[in-house]
Amino acid sequence: MFSLSYPRTRSHRLRSSNWSRDLFAEATISSSDLIQPFFITEGNNISEPIDTLPGIYRHSVDNLVKKAENARDLGIKAILIFPQIPKNKKSVDAKESYNSNNLICKAIKELKKHKLDIGIIADVALDPYTLNGHDGITDQNGNILNDETVKILCKQSLTLAEAGCDSVAPSDMMDGRIAKIRDTLEENCFYNTKIFSYAAKYASNFYGPFREAIGSKNFLKNTSKETYQMNFRNSKESIHEIGLDISEGADAIIIKPGMPYLDIIARASDKFNIPIIGYQVSGEYSMLKIASEKQIFNYTKALIESLISFKRAGANAIITYAATDIAKQLMNI
Repeated sequence: MFSLSYPRTRSHRLRSSNWSRDLFAEATISSSDLIQPFFITEGNNISEPIDTLPGIYRHSVDNLVKKAENARDLGIKAILIFPQIPKNKKSVDAKESYNSNNLICKAIKELKKHKLDIGIIADVALDPYTLNGHDGITDQNGNILNDETVKILCKQSLTLAEAGCDSVAPSDMMDGRIAKIRDTLEENCFYNTKIFSYAAKYASNFYGPFREAIGSKNFLKNTSKETYQMNFRNSKESIHEIGLDISEGADAIIIKPGMPYLDIIARASDKFNIPIIGYQVSGEYSMLKIASEKQIFNYTKALIESLISFKRAGANAIITYAATDIAKQLMNI
């Protein structure tokens, strides 16, 4: 191998023109790479702003349909739905999570009725439904009951599949839940219901705005999720967790949060031949949005740069609250 030195080799040559920069770009972003999360709430004709997530709203089901149709028209291929559950429907055993007539099931059925040709991903976890804001049920001392929780997650997943969702996304981080959910779906003939597993979900400080959006923040109080979500100081552990979920039947894996964990996306991409979804979480989005509102930088350019970093690291798709914003920019709307 030989190398040419300056001036025979000028690295700036290929950077000197827009067309050559675009032609040889190693990573690109398109609307079809993006998944738009939506928060839903009870009622009609409601779109209420979320203080900690500028530009993001909780929508009633009727308005969700309109927003999903708009996302579809922008070239976005899938949406992810999170419900805000009123306090009177929360319980110790999270039984509302598998009520076939609960808010998220109503939303899925309504979306399917309109035949929007967009993927519907439903979150599987108990934090919207528990009185203490945890992703699983707990004993009297606040300890997570893993196996008991998995049984409820299976009921929840089956209920969501029966409602018509295209994919369930277990975000709870309970041990062994992917295998049990897969068996439940298979036994009930939901052979094509996909499992997008949060295989590497870290106990992160970047989730605050999300917890307020679904109404679990104040219920969580002074407890944390560190006993079941991953230790953010660990990297090798993520490969172990992802490998387990793949062996248990996951069709794709989700890594969350995003930009602070690009090394995890890169390691997973190098190690496994499975679709990888990076999640640009609420805290990441809020920081970018608020900073741009203070004119610290250009919102669109910063977002595109951040999303390209996901693709460069090896993500096949990205969940971001800015999906429709970026899709509009990509379509020059």
